[in-house]
Amino acid sequence: MIKILKCGEVSNDEIFARVVPTVDVAGIVTDIIDNVRTRGNAALYEYCETFDKAKLTSLQVSPEEIQEALSLVEPRFIDILKTAAANIRAFHEKQVRNSFILNDRPGIVMGQKVIPVDKAGLYVPGGTAAYPSTVLMDAIPAKIAGVPEVVMVSPPGADGKINPVILAAAAIAGVDKIFKLGGAQAVAALAYGTESVPKVDKIVGPGNAFVAEAKKQVFGVVSIDMIAGPSEILIVADGKSDPRCVAADLLSQAEHDRLASAVLVTDSAALAEAVQAELEVQIPQLSRADIARESIDRNGKIIVADDLMTAIDIANELAPEHLELCVDNPFDYLDAIRHAGSIFMGRHTPEALGDYLAGPNHTLPTGGTAKFSSPLSVDDFVKKTQYSYFTRAALEQVAEDVAFFAEKEGLTAHAKSAVIRLEK
Repeated sequence: MIKILKCGEVSNDEIFARVVPTVDVAGIVTDIIDNVRTRGNAALYEYCETFDKAKLTSLQVSPEEIQEALSLVEPRFIDILKTAAANIRAFHEKQVRNSFILNDRPGIVMGQKVIPVDKAGLYVPGGTAAYPSTVLMDAIPAKIAGVPEVVMVSPPGADGKINPVILAAAAIAGVDKIFKLGGAQAVAALAYGTESVPKVDKIVGPGNAFVAEAKKQVFGVVSIDMIAGPSEILIVADGKSDPRCVAADLLSQAEHDRLASAVLVTDSAALAEAVQAELEVQIPQLSRADIARESIDRNGKIIVADDLMTAIDIANELAPEHLELCVDNPFDYLDAIRHAGSIFMGRHTPEALGDYLAGPNHTLPTGGTAKFSSPLSVDDFVKKTQYSYFTRAALEQVAEDVAFFAEKEGLTAHAKSAVIRLEK
């Protein structure tokens, strides 16, 4: 049963405690990465057979397999995927940054170019659950950014095929190449390249502890989006909230993972008790009841605060991945929320809307990292390059100042390079 904590009656350490994964897979992942880096495809085929029980003859998904997958997915779901893709595209198109030029001083031109990365790699889980939503959320911003080649990896089943709904989403999102790969070996293949898998410049997407550790280890060889931890939801709710809805929303994250955390912060002791009871009603009804049960019992908590502003202060300190604001006038409180991956406003905006259909990205910072990082966006797939141009006359105006500055730092070669062009 979820525990109820009362502010002022328990320590802050208990209120602000969060799940810290303790699985140490670093050594195993290092060995996998080294094997893929040195042996390429041969290692990948072996790992597919060992971990996925799939004996493959080709790593890349063929056009025929994609067409077969589209034919296997029911038309209604294809339509829903297209609607979700359109919403995601409309939201992320607003994120596009433009290059700029400054030419407001005689003889000087400066600017910034916004350039997409050449290749982006998308990791899409395919183990205990298939996530076509992740395909859309990761691929569409990359395509909007103008990435020339978007490469997706996802683990196959024992039949050697990727789940049809994942392939259907990839087709709708415009993914360029798809490979039947999962785990740390997939991340290694994207980072270093093999005979079949192209080396990419950035790897994005969630995964298990092995995937997260692999992304951490290849960072620097390639860029990554974030080290994503277990899923989180924090709900700030007042006493008028429906306990059935609040409980359902807590469970929408608890069912993801035994390490997921679901937290309610409320100013109502009555709501806290009602939600505690309602969770016991709803958990047995879930298809993943055993996962949700462990998540709620081990990591869930209900915090009773003195008032809503105190509840928001607690939310800001925890900086959750998902934050629901279940109050009558949520926009009155929006400015007070400083740290959250994504905010769901009001009583009729469940977090599940953000997972699938609303449009904002669902790849979000976890583990309190929302204090300093952001959701996946178009920005993740571009880089900026600066340029400067000075005429001789413009250089003459500033060369001595540059040299003086350089001398202050003890860098005489810098100083000389600024003035040597002006010597007769």
